[in-house]
Amino acid sequence: MAGNTKKESQGQELDSEKDKHPAKQRIKNKKSVGITYAEQFLTHHTMTKRGDKSIYIRPEYHERLSRIIQIIADDQIPLYAYLDNILAYHFETFEKEITDDFNNKYRPIF
Repeated sequence: MAGNTKKESQGQELDSEKDKHPAKQRIKNKKSVGITYAEQFLTHHTMTKRGDKSIYIRPEYHERLSRIIQIIADDQIPLYAYLDNILAYHFETFEKEITDDFNNKYRPIF
């Protein structure tokens, strides 16, 4: 096109890309509105024992998580319950993205 500079063309291409892929909105958990961190993560739940599975985490994460439980939760909940609450929140918050990514990569054999 006459009079169009390279920068204008690139700007139009970027604008059209933005239209195709709207910016991801930050996901807010409906349950977490007005709930404190301690209420969300440092509470007991129905899990009555550790379970039969072992997991391995970095020593510095173990120390950090243990300190959070000791100080904020007054050592009232076990580490496995705290981790279970964190994972439940993570899966609830990112369920759609996880499902979309899984479905995009999963291809049935037949």
